Amino acid sequence: MDLMTLALPQEPAGGIAGWAADLVDTLGGPGAGLAIALENLFPPLPSEVILPLTGFAAGQGVISLASALFWTTLGSVVGAAALYGIGVVFGRERMHALWAKLPLVKPADLERTEAWFAKHGTKAVLFGRMVPIFRSLISVPAGVERMRLPVFLSLTALGSLVWNSVLVLAGYWLGDQWDAVETYVGLLSKAVLVLALGALAVYVAVRVRSRKGPGPAAEARHRRSS
Repeated sequence: MDLMTLALPQEPAGGIAGWAADLVDTLGGPGAGLAIALENLFPPLPSEVILPLTGFAAGQGVISLASALFWTTLGSVVGAAALYGIGVVFGRERMHALWAKLPLVKPADLERTEAWFAKHGTKAVLFGRMVPIFRSLISVPAGVERMRLPVFLSLTALGSLVWNSVLVLAGYWLGDQWDAVETYVGLLSKAVLVLALGALAVYVAVRVRSRKGPGPAAEARHRRSS
């Protein structure tokens, strides 16, 4: 059965979809797993294309639905484990050394972040796997903070299974309209990115303002009160 003809009637050999379709057509379920492992390592590769396409392939009988879910989840775990390893190799000392060289930040900020991760890291890894953009990035601080590997892998597998199931099943049910999933997940990704950039802008503005110190009006009020 020719997956390229089935899966990509509009763009049978082009772009990320064509590349992913080739992998699935050539390697079956392991090809889908490889594509998702690479997507974790290189976030510009969109899971919102690869996963629904894999679901569509399952709907066409190219691979089974169980195989699609198993291999894509395994691929997610493998990719996340590689990023976790990068965090471990980078290490806490290098993180602190790098942090000390950054403008507008203090050592106490990193210490608070570490304390937060120690308290909420399990939830961050679990739910972070279901958030576009952050689903890959969350693995690095987990490695830096040396989250216990069995816990990390279990949470990653569970969170990835939920995310992958939603997108694979969407492609399975939508049939040749599988690419509609990309539009909606793409909007969600843009919303997450805008919120993250907004939070960063507020953080930088507060830091710059705190470094400048209180304005003349605030100083006058302080003198009058004292």
